[in-house]
Amino acid sequence: MPDAPAAAQALRLLTLLAGQAEPLAASRIAAGLGAARSTTYRLLGVLVDQGFVTYLPDSRTYGLGVAAYELGSAYSRQAPLARIARPLVRRLVDRTGENAHLAVLSGRDVLYVVEERAPGRPVLVTDVGVRLPAPLTASGLALLAALPTRQVRALFPDGGAFVANDLGPATPTALRRLLVDVRRRGHATEDGSVTSGLSSVGHAALDHAGHPVAAVASTFVAADLAGPERLELTRAVVAAADQLTRRLGLPSRSEPSQPTS
Repeated sequence: MPDAPAAAQALRLLTLLAGQAEPLAASRIAAGLGAARSTTYRLLGVLVDQGFVTYLPDSRTYGLGVAAYELGSAYSRQAPLARIARPLVRRLVDRTGENAHLAVLSGRDVLYVVEERAPGRPVLVTDVGVRLPAPLTASGLALLAALPTRQVRALFPDGGAFVANDLGPATPTALRRLLVDVRRRGHATEDGSVTSGLSSVGHAALDHAGHPVAAVASTFVAADLAGPERLELTRAVVAAADQLTRRLGLPSRSEPSQPTS
């Protein structure tokens, strides 16, 4: 882009903080950027809200936030993650006879990093490197439900953050209700939001810090699986995600409840 001064200033601010051994006061940040204090405080406010900068009230200083760490380590994390998860996803396909995949959250989308196909099952729009809007997918809903509420609110502050789709949430309130349901059931589902006639169930895997790092999901023909079969598939997906969580350093979570859709 030929002219994006706000973005350039934000990146310069993050680069400045990254080069310091300790957090900085706003006055030093302003001096380092050659910017007015009012401009610096506005930039800091946005970056704090998004999690890229953290404010330390005791020292009245600013340092890099968790989101900056996640962004910087995302590439190196995804490659080992795919290597660890691929055998688990492959075994899930062998156990269930349905397509399965692993996705990570990338902004408001999910990015598919592992895709395993079951013989004779429908062709999917998902593949490695494909992005889809997170609120439309079981993987995305599982990941969003495991995020802090404040972070979800920052990602989807208003209706303009959503992709137009008659089957998916279109407002923060609708998304919040979906995520409450996901947390209650212990897994996420979607029915026809991505492809008509296909449904998916997904469950998040956590890293050592309890942050949702990826979601395991399975996609199937909705008409093929009744209640008991869906419950069995859901248990298999949850077991695969929990096994990935254990490999990443955390104990597994509770048994899923009966699927409602």
